Amino acid sequence: MKIKAAVLYEQGKKTPFSESKPLKVEEVDLEPPGAGEVLIRTGAAGLCHSDLSMINGVMQRKVPMVPGHEAAGVVEEIGANVTQCKPGDHVVMSFVPICGECEFCITGRSNICSTAFNARATGALINGNRRLSLNGEPLHHTNGVSCYAEYMVACEDSVITIDKEVPMLDAALFGCAVVTGVGAIINTAKIVPGSTIAVVGLGGVGLCALLGGVVAGAGRIIAVDIASDKLGLARQLGATDTFNATDPNCTEKIIEETKGGVEYAFEVAGVVEAMQTAYAITRRGGTTVTSGLSQHQHTFEIPHSQLVVDERTIKGSYMGSCVVRNDVPKFINLYKQGKLPVDKLRSGNICLNDLNQGFDKLAAGDAIRQMLVMHDEFSA
Repeated sequence: MKIKAAVLYEQGKKTPFSESKPLKVEEVDLEPPGAGEVLIRTGAAGLCHSDLSMINGVMQRKVPMVPGHEAAGVVEEIGANVTQCKPGDHVVMSFVPICGECEFCITGRSNICSTAFNARATGALINGNRRLSLNGEPLHHTNGVSCYAEYMVACEDSVITIDKEVPMLDAALFGCAVVTGVGAIINTAKIVPGSTIAVVGLGGVGLCALLGGVVAGAGRIIAVDIASDKLGLARQLGATDTFNATDPNCTEKIIEETKGGVEYAFEVAGVVEAMQTAYAITRRGGTTVTSGLSQHQHTFEIPHSQLVVDERTIKGSYMGSCVVRNDVPKFINLYKQGKLPVDKLRSGNICLNDLNQGFDKLAAGDAIRQMLVMHDEFSA
């Protein structure tokens, strides 16, 4: 079938993207789903900082590709042997498919499925297939999703069936921002009620981590960012204290206010400076968790003796350490109870032709989660 999709031909183009135009809307070919695959009508897709990193070349990927990894949609057709969903089902996409057979999947760590990571490197679906092409030449998939398109063909390993009453604009956020942010609090750090936590970086994932802290019963939630408007939103969402990272005394003030630092600090900005702040404000015996993806060549130095003497813990968190088939339905239940008001993170809707301008806003820090809407019925 012929569909409209955004194609990234070249990584590393400079801002403003409205002028350099790294994303071009094309009419591409999408093959029908094969065995174990699903055709999905795209409902909504988020503009995530990871997508920006693919566009500007911080994350190297095979091109030409159809970007986008955070999405929800409606199942239109299924291939042979599909058991996870049926036509008409509403689904959230998982940007790490679940092979169910590698050593990580069988030990409950499907968020770092080795089969999925190997497929991602080649630009294929987890089963090795490619269903997108342009003028007879294959296009690469992004994380098995490629949701900046009217339709997607994905392996059933990439879909999680959800309640139909959840609006697509909110459901899409559970594919990345929610699992990564809330999961870091609940699964990776496993904070206990009453804990003092800090979230450094208040993008979509960071604000979801803040919401996760509220749900988990953190006694004190400190929000840190360079943008005053994001600090204001953080207070509305449950932050008890806010600090502007541009203040040269920011770290010292947090340590003083918390009488030695926080028990858990979460770095969610994807820059080494934010990690340095998160580590510095973690108290003795505390845990620093990082979910941000910086450039691969960037390093973070750890004072070795301090790590030992202070008995500190540093943990990485990918996809919030989630088992998505279990965690996404749980998080959606919290949303339905009003405990995860992710709708407050949305920064407005855009269409396919506005993607370049949308990523300009994201790069400038002027948006939290813009939502790409491919079909009018999903715009609310």
